[in-house]
Amino acid sequence: MTEYEILLMLDPELSDERQNEIVTRAREAIERDGGRFDGHEPWGRRRLEYEIDHKREGTYHLLTFASEPATLTEISRVLKIADGVMRHLAVRRVEGASTRPPQPAPEEPVAAAARTSQDSETRTETESPA
Repeated sequence: MTEYEILLMLDPELSDERQNEIVTRAREAIERDGGRFDGHEPWGRRRLEYEIDHKREGTYHLLTFASEPATLTEISRVLKIADGVMRHLAVRRVEGASTRPPQPAPEEPVAAAARTSQDSETRTETESPA
C-alpha cells in the first residue's frame, strides 16, 4: 500500500452536511478496497487568486490515507464528477511532512500594487543606456 494525500477544494456554498458526505464517500471507498483512512483535516475557507466557476473562495479539506493505486484512481474519478468539488489534487505523502494549512498571504491594497507597478514602468522609461 502507498500513502497518499488528497487536497479537496469544495464549493464554499455547500452545506456542512454535503461537505461531510463527500469526505465520507471517499473514506468508505478507501476502506472498502482494503485501504487505511488516516485522517481528515478541514482547512476552512480560503480566498482564491483566480475565480473558478465565478467563485472567489473555496473550502479546503485534506484527506490522508494509505491504499492501492487502483483505489486512488477510482476516488479521483468519482471526485471529478461529484457536484460541489471544484478541484482536487492527489499526491503521494512524504514521510514526516506537515499537514498544517499554509498561512494566508497578507493582502496588499490594490492602490499600492498599482502605484508600485507604475513606478517601475516610469523608472524603466526614464533610464536610457549611456
